[in-house]
Amino acid sequence: MSDVEKHSTSHDSRDENQEVGVFGLPPDPDAHLSQEEKDKIDRKLLWKLDWILIPWLCILYLLAFLDRTNIGNAKVAHLTDDLHLEVPKQYNETLTIFFISYSLFEPLTNVLLKKLRPSVFIPIIMILWGASMLGMGFVYNYSGLMAARWFLGLAEAGLFPGVNYYLSCWYKRSELGIRAAIFFSAAAVSGSFGGLLAAAIELMDGIGGRPGWAWIFILEGLLTIVFAVASFWMVHDFPDQARFLLNEDRVRVVRRLKLDDQSSAEHEEWKTSYLIAGLKDWKMWLGMVIYMGCDMPLYAFSLFLPTIIQELGWSTNPVRSQLLSVPPYAAAALLTVVIGFVADRTRQRGLCNIFVSLIGIAGFLMLLASTDPRVKYAGTFLGALGIYPCISNTISWMANNIEGVYKRGVVLGFVIGWGNLNGIVSSNIYFSSPRYLEGHGVIVAYMALFLLGGSLLMTILLRVENNKRRTGKRDYLIEGKTAKEIEAMGDGRPDFIYTV
Repeated sequence: MSDVEKHSTSHDSRDENQEVGVFGLPPDPDAHLSQEEKDKIDRKLLWKLDWILIPWLCILYLLAFLDRTNIGNAKVAHLTDDLHLEVPKQYNETLTIFFISYSLFEPLTNVLLKKLRPSVFIPIIMILWGASMLGMGFVYNYSGLMAARWFLGLAEAGLFPGVNYYLSCWYKRSELGIRAAIFFSAAAVSGSFGGLLAAAIELMDGIGGRPGWAWIFILEGLLTIVFAVASFWMVHDFPDQARFLLNEDRVRVVRRLKLDDQSSAEHEEWKTSYLIAGLKDWKMWLGMVIYMGCDMPLYAFSLFLPTIIQELGWSTNPVRSQLLSVPPYAAAALLTVVIGFVADRTRQRGLCNIFVSLIGIAGFLMLLASTDPRVKYAGTFLGALGIYPCISNTISWMANNIEGVYKRGVVLGFVIGWGNLNGIVSSNIYFSSPRYLEGHGVIVAYMALFLLGGSLLMTILLRVENNKRRTGKRDYLIEGKTAKEIEAMGDGRPDFIYTV
């Protein structure tokens, strides 16, 4: 990440020449140092944040995504046969119910995260979803599985929007993308890891009188609970409360965000006006459209990839099907990080979405058009490459362009919640084996209309708005306002330039 930091610190130098116009900027603890010494301290601080915050959060999301999608691995391990589920009807319903509870509670979670503090909120929800996952290993029928999946969705709802919101309160806009990409790449890694882990755990079939699929749920649930307890100490609070920072470092974090036209490190009290501001912002609604265009395909791909590979006809061995699902996820994890890096350096998040979505569309067209197992397996690679990078890039794009602590939390909650509500669609489109034409066709439509089309529209509209701000056509909005009132306008300020 050092190149990104070097790039961003060069911006800091220019920004510090404009400090006089920044409202509420705390005194510089390094004012007596040279610019070279300041840059060195800034890079050291950034590395400290990266190593303390990012690795643990990646582990937590790996566990979350593993727990929500391992039912696909369990299906290959004869879950549906042992519970006598009607396929695809009842199996798809167990997938659907997760997304209902997940989406209903997601918009509320960022407010709870802010009120309860990350070091309390995140471990609590982890214990709850770990217990739900553990319970799935002891169900004996359809209704028991449905109940466990409902509570799993309810408990997991706070992690993904919460962590993305949390990271946006620590990092500058030009630094967020690569961190969000590394965080989200844990989802792709969990696909690889999940396939390998499921293949190994299935060998426990019959131990303790439990089938192999039950042990997948039991062991992964216990693993989540262990990490949840550790998270009471390993998850840190927001910059103004983080115990691992010295007072001077807290000031430096606040200054970095202030000079980046953010007030995310400051304490705000919840007001209904933040909710109203989010609902009135057109970027939130278009962001919801874009995000549904990649999130529905994400869940469809994650839940059904083991089944799709099994239907290729290469092997009836469940373990081999699990292992063949590993390489597409590994490739997707790598591209996710690369796109995060490129988007941060170029600040062209819209163009990154457009390019990557075309790769994914090509992959699912291959799955639609071909009957050759080799071509279809190659299509799963392109499909994964076209979905995963767009998730973190879209969330970073939205976080970059929404200013204000609670407003950003509200907007991210709605965007991510709406995207996950479309998981209901993903749970009910793969039902005509072995070619699954309906499923692949719906994914192509989502990616072409919502992801590609929405990204094109967002890019055009933001470029038009930025041009108006640069040419002074929005300056009338701040006439007669005080510095504090202007700052309270957030991303509505004329000097706030959107990331396109």
